[in-house]
Amino acid sequence: MTRLLALALFFAVSLAASAAETGTAASVRGVLAAQQDAWNRGDIVGFMKGYWQSEQIRFAGGDGFTYGWQATLQNYRRRYPDAATMGKLDFDLVEVREIAPDMAYVFGKWHLTRANEPPDKAPHGLFTLIVERKDGAWVITRDHSSAAGG
Repeated sequence: MTRLLALALFFAVSLAASAAETGTAASVRGVLAAQQDAWNRGDIVGFMKGYWQSEQIRFAGGDGFTYGWQATLQNYRRRYPDAATMGKLDFDLVEVREIAPDMAYVFGKWHLTRANEPPDKAPHGLFTLIVERKDGAWVITRDHSSAAGG
């Protein structure tokens, strides 16, 4: 009977842990889905809602990095001045993993499709994110994105 009780307890704890991981992953995937939707509406400010609105966020790309939400927004606006330049964004989330109760790691691919641009010239690349729960909301605090094309 003790073994049966121990086994039942083990499965209950395992299921609870899996549910918590699934909840975190679903929340993080939701942040990225909202970002993708905002981007595809041509809404950079809406896209930026996925980032922690703090001077402590860090965005790294190419051979440089930027600290701060406002500076990151300005970089996006400079590089993508209109909806045509923004194109249609697609994320492929390869891995979403909880690494602490209020922190997750995301690895994925991004791809832009633009009108009048050959598919083989479309901007695309990889990204690694740290997403944290800040004041009850999941937000990106670290973004390292690479570009290959475009």
